[in-house]
Amino acid sequence: MCSEPAFQSVSSSKRPARPHHDRWIVAIGIFKLLQAAAFLLLGFGALRLLHKDLLDVAVHWILALRFNPEGHFVSLVLGEVALVDPHRIKQISAAIFLIAALDALEGTGLVLEKAWAEFVTLILTASFLPLEMVAIFHRPTWIRVGLAVINIAVVLYLLRFVKMRMRERRLRHAGGEPELRGR
Repeated sequence: MCSEPAFQSVSSSKRPARPHHDRWIVAIGIFKLLQAAAFLLLGFGALRLLHKDLLDVAVHWILALRFNPEGHFVSLVLGEVALVDPHRIKQISAAIFLIAALDALEGTGLVLEKAWAEFVTLILTASFLPLEMVAIFHRPTWIRVGLAVINIAVVLYLLRFVKMRMRERRLRHAGGEPELRGR
């Protein structure tokens, strides 16, 4: 007689258990996907300006926001807007869509918990920190400071997470155990 049950439970099968999900990696991925969506909207908004008179649009918003139309700030803004031509709008839109694509790539990879996404996000986020610091230095705003703090936290967390993950892989390979995660 066989003492083993005819059906094995899922927990007693030979397959490794589903690995633990890191909720912060997934949260960073969701943040990147939301950021990608925002950049997509911004890119389409910039493209909508392609065949419009930018000065008319700027004056409309200046009046709607109740700025002094004869003020120094308004004169500076209108002077800069007058320099933007359709070719420049296309360049700006292309850059915005590129950022959206990178954010979507990072976000998708992180939500799916792919190792390559951890490295890509770490490198890209860290590479933009100096530009964020320069922008804060020249013109500090709460939004810039808040986004910089979030990005610094992401970089620090990913540094710690990637080091931990690399240590785990080294131990797994040294011990001869098969890798549990499909990366």
